[in-house]
Amino acid sequence: MTAQRSPSARQRRLAAILRDLRKDKGMSREMVAERLGCSPPTITRIEAAQTSARIADVTMLLEIYDVPAHSKEVLLQLARDARKRGWWDKISDSIPEHFQSYVGLEEDASLISGYESEYIPGLFQTEEYAQAIMGAEPTLPSEEELERGLSIRMKRQERLASAEPPEMWMVLNEAVIRREIGDEGVMRRQLERLLELSSQNFINIQILAFDSGAHPAMNGGFRILKFPKLSDPDIVYLDYWRGGIYLEAPDDVNAYNRLFDHLRARALGPDQTRRLIKQAAGAT
Repeated sequence: MTAQRSPSARQRRLAAILRDLRKDKGMSREMVAERLGCSPPTITRIEAAQTSARIADVTMLLEIYDVPAHSKEVLLQLARDARKRGWWDKISDSIPEHFQSYVGLEEDASLISGYESEYIPGLFQTEEYAQAIMGAEPTLPSEEELERGLSIRMKRQERLASAEPPEMWMVLNEAVIRREIGDEGVMRRQLERLLELSSQNFINIQILAFDSGAHPAMNGGFRILKFPKLSDPDIVYLDYWRGGIYLEAPDDVNAYNRLFDHLRARALGPDQTRRLIKQAAGAT
């Protein structure tokens, strides 16, 4: 099965605009498909950002929707930008299908926030820690699969060292820094890496201590992705063992934003967090 290309924030924005234009014209997908000379499912995939619309198709759609000339060129440029390939497209066969969309969206995000209950987030992991995580699967990956997985994870981290890194704000359950992954040395070096990252101006890390008791995120971790343009709505990503869920409905996103606000209010401050991480590193 051919993996879908990762929809970027630009592709999502174009898809939403085309969907709104069709609805404003009072046209069904079947009506548009007939004019465009394609099947209705093709229109559905374009409007769901599941496929990159060809420039010729976007041009025709804008004509069907009677879009003024000054707006048409702006949308055509958006369509051209949306078709640009990212580094993840070249190796999409090596990325689990459910995670391909996330990698593309993560690359576009200006703010990544969230909560993790079990392990260090992928963007913060050392290679040896990541290898130990991958080695905990019920079915061990082959050497080739392990190498590809590690390569992708390390490639994702390059954005943190770029000229325009995303702002990151992560709340970690205390279990994350207490659970020994790999061996003592692997865990110590991972915690030292976490301390280094916490000193970066664009990275905020807070620990939700054990003594904080019950909290509203006890059912698992999540990520909230925000993008530079206000026209690109936030996305919540929920990861589970064999897949992932993307939430875009405003009510869902707002609920998770409130949840994150509660978590960071209950978590330790930056200085207390660093002290606890140092303590855990010394104990490994």
